[in-house]
Amino acid sequence: MNISKCDIVALAGLTAAELQRKYAELFGAEPVSNNRRFLERKIAYRLQEMAIGGLPADLKTKIDGLITRYDPVNCCRFKAKHSSPTGRDSRLPLPGSLITKTYKGKRIEVKVLESGFEYEGVIYKNLSHVAKVITGDKWNGFLFFGYKPNGK
Repeated sequence: MNISKCDIVALAGLTAAELQRKYAELFGAEPVSNNRRFLERKIAYRLQEMAIGGLPADLKTKIDGLITRYDPVNCCRFKAKHSSPTGRDSRLPLPGSLITKTYKGKRIEVKVLESGFEYEGVIYKNLSHVAKVITGDKWNGFLFFGYKPNGK
């Protein structure tokens, strides 16, 4: 893939919706943030990565080691505390389970999938997205659905 500086500069002229579509095209998933600056940077990095290759495996391993050593709060402690041997968040019920909640008099049912959640026929990446669709506001999905840090 040939990429030029102009391709990256052109990202600034895209609308927010166009940036979101471009992100989904390049990463195969919906963006985790709708922040314009975040999308521009992630897309630019991905375009460069596709053109000249990503980081070598040994460098990625070294970076992971540095994160583990110097940012344990945001990295390892969370992963170790909430990850099961399969890599799934231990606070969540098994795939196939239903999470139910009554919100404003309406019964909400969310099906837990292997990787994501299904609500009203639409699949979402995490519970926070589902909570936002239901309420219209940003919510921590675990808090909205009443999950405690110990998984209950």
